[in-house]
Amino acid sequence: MSTTLTRILIVDDDFADRLLFQEAMEELDLATSIQTAVNGENLMELLHMPDTELPQLIFLDLNMPRKNGIECLKEIRHNQAFNDIVIIIFSTSTLEKDINNSFDSGATRYMAKPSDFNILKQLLGSTLASYPFDHPIYPDRESFEILPSS
Repeated sequence: MSTTLTRILIVDDDFADRLLFQEAMEELDLATSIQTAVNGENLMELLHMPDTELPQLIFLDLNMPRKNGIECLKEIRHNQAFNDIVIIIFSTSTLEKDINNSFDSGATRYMAKPSDFNILKQLLGSTLASYPFDHPIYPDRESFEILPSS
């Protein structure tokens, strides 16, 4: 029986955040392949490369230099070739305006970056275990945010 990998792209300008994310994913030991991009311009270059295998899921940082997460999100959502990509904004910001802007711009979900490694693992694990990557689901605003369990 073959295991299908979930193709994940993490886009974050902070090396430590990318490394922490990758370590959490390794500890979860899920069937994933992870690629990284260091900023929004790098993300868009990767998505437009000929013969690239598109990610099924992008964890997209909101605040990056050159091209921020919202700019990338809008560009991705305006390209029909990328319609099936799940995009989770993954940010330190918990400001309502950032969450609402992400929702209005077409993000699939919004996850605040936790400061605790074990909470990060719990959020990633529950998100990946419960999400139907074969068809993106766009929740209503009330269930848009991914929050740690109490």
